Amino acid sequence: MRTSIATVCLSGTLVEKLHACAAAGFDGVEVFEPDLVACPSSPEEIRALADRLGLTLDLYQPMRDVEGVTEEQFADVLRRAEAKFALMQRLGMDLVLCCSNVGTATIDDDEVSASQLRRLGDLAQGYGVRIAFEALAWGRYVDDYRRAWRIVELADHPAVGTCLDSFHVLSRGHDPSAIEQIPGEKIFFLQLADAPALSMDVLSWSRHHRLFPGEGSFDLPTFVSHVLRTGYDGPLSLEVFNDTFRQTDTRRTAVHALRSLRWLEDAAARLVPERHDVRQLKEAAAPTGFDFVEIKAEDTSELEVLLGQLGLTPRGRHRTKPVTLWSAGDVRVVLNEQHARGEAPHLAAVGLQVPDASATSLRAAELVAPPAHRRTYATEQVIDAVVAPDGTEVYWVDAVAGEPAWVEEFEHGTAPGPTGIGRVDHVNLAQPWDVLDEAVLFHTSVLGLEAQASTQVAGPNGLVRSHVMRSPDGAVSLPLNVAPPVQAHLDQHVAVSCDDVVGLARSARRRGLAFLPVPDNYYEDLSARFGLAAEVVAELQDLDLLYDRDDDGEFVHFYTRTVGQVFLEVVERRAGYAGFGAPNAPVRLAAQSAATH
Repeated sequence: MRTSIATVCLSGTLVEKLHACAAAGFDGVEVFEPDLVACPSSPEEIRALADRLGLTLDLYQPMRDVEGVTEEQFADVLRRAEAKFALMQRLGMDLVLCCSNVGTATIDDDEVSASQLRRLGDLAQGYGVRIAFEALAWGRYVDDYRRAWRIVELADHPAVGTCLDSFHVLSRGHDPSAIEQIPGEKIFFLQLADAPALSMDVLSWSRHHRLFPGEGSFDLPTFVSHVLRTGYDGPLSLEVFNDTFRQTDTRRTAVHALRSLRWLEDAAARLVPERHDVRQLKEAAAPTGFDFVEIKAEDTSELEVLLGQLGLTPRGRHRTKPVTLWSAGDVRVVLNEQHARGEAPHLAAVGLQVPDASATSLRAAELVAPPAHRRTYATEQVIDAVVAPDGTEVYWVDAVAGEPAWVEEFEHGTAPGPTGIGRVDHVNLAQPWDVLDEAVLFHTSVLGLEAQASTQVAGPNGLVRSHVMRSPDGAVSLPLNVAPPVQAHLDQHVAVSCDDVVGLARSARRRGLAFLPVPDNYYEDLSARFGLAAEVVAELQDLDLLYDRDDDGEFVHFYTRTVGQVFLEVVERRAGYAGFGAPNAPVRLAAQSAATH
């Protein structure tokens, strides 16, 4: 199906928005009237630019307060409408969005509204224009798509149809299944937006907090499937009012938007397989585990000491690059000094094991994920990768038993021995404030991870907001954390699992590992909260271990000091504990903040 986007979704001028939409790969745009009014280019110039860029101008919007008014007021509606229709002729546009009346309606009568839309349709038809009538969720009288359709049906005019907007339907909790009773040819346009589950007035919710599909709580695939079953064959169009998107890079947001629409079209297509004109993406299964993590820096020697103290084994240096490999169990840590002048240690890449690497690569390309490029020689394994919204490179390889083939590219190392370390448990990735929603969509759509409920943790410099992205079987977890700028780097770390955290902590301490110090007050509170035996609390306190417990099991863990912008965590999960020790996060953040001053 054709794709479209409202210019209100993007930052910049109208000309910049058109260029960004074309570059991203959209087929058309909705022209938001304030964007045109503020544009120095004439309507004819905008029309010509869209033609050159290969964009259709699909919908002019909005036209407000057109029905449910007195005859005197309606005369003014016709005057405004005629000027609008003449402008649309200059733009080469044939569809205008008319919203249900919010400000001037005084007559709550479907027959009156239908009559006025019919007369408006007569005027529009003379200019080659059609009217798409939409029920706003906060309309004075018409706030339900079913009533809007009833009025359109009563109007019975070929130039009058309805516009369906997912936000206005789903934010009010209306049942979208009745959409299937509307003839597809009378649905003139479809606007799509997601949104988080919030408790606030619907107008503010709409104007500031809409999201692109796949980022919020609405069931958009089912919503779109209802529309598709009517036979609707117009564009799938995004209309997202969001304060963040209106401030971020225009071209990047346009690509982000198209990715969301392709994800949604694919999800809807799987619900309506009879619609062969709706595109399905390459299906790719979620990752089954971590393959490696990469830490990059100009000088990684301090990290080598830290890894050795934890018990990881140096596996050698890459035969063509200034890169070393350390491992223990199924944990592989790559230390990369290539092209890293002036860079402090930071998490640069994550490698994942997937059931079918070629399928994941095809899906990533279809979702316009930007590829990551690294020079690879003929004798080296080529590993596909993309760049996540936060800049982290994400690689994937086919899952294999034992070690992956690329490990053989590291030479003159030591064979690993038993350490008690199992696998990478999770990787925390710090997110800039303006990319979190994009990152959630990226990891769900491209990698098949599932977004868990958002949580907030209080730190000494403000709240840290976290979204955990997890594979269906829990083998891969990527907590995405947005922290205040002064402590953002404190949420970038690698956690590894073990089967005896107490024993591993004692061994690491004997090798000289400096643990993140935990205050005595924490252990007094721990004893009171959980009623642990005094000797258990004493052992935890002696080793700077942290503890949590829920109905499913226990969680014991410790943190290393921070090196550059990264630190390590060692965890032991007992029974069915599946969390991340969130109650301990404020203690960790405070200790790390104190260590940096």
